Amino acid sequence: MIAITTTILFQPSGQGSAAGSLVIMAAFIGIFYFLLIRPQRVQQRRHQEFVKSLKRGDEVVTAGGLIGEIVHVKEDRVVLKTGDDTRVTVERDKIVRRAGAPAPAEAVEKR
Repeated sequence: MIAITTTILFQPSGQGSAAGSLVIMAAFIGIFYFLLIRPQRVQQRRHQEFVKSLKRGDEVVTAGGLIGEIVHVKEDRVVLKTGDDTRVTVERDKIVRRAGAPAPAEAVEKR
């Protein structure tokens, strides 16, 4: 019994079955999905929900590091008041977080 199992598990290279190759390939695809693709999709979904929830009066930080208060919200852009007389138009997707909230990397470390 042990000899048969050993013979099946440790076949010389080049004599492997196609089913074994498919199992290994499926395992690699599963690993890539659960370690790379799925977490990225979850992060994208959270960011989209965050961007949709933006409203006038929120103080936010952009990807470029600008900090400002939302003055006007449009469909795909927001107008930020960054100073006394300074207003900047920014795409909604470029807003990273609310000011005062921890950065995404810090939020993960605190969990």
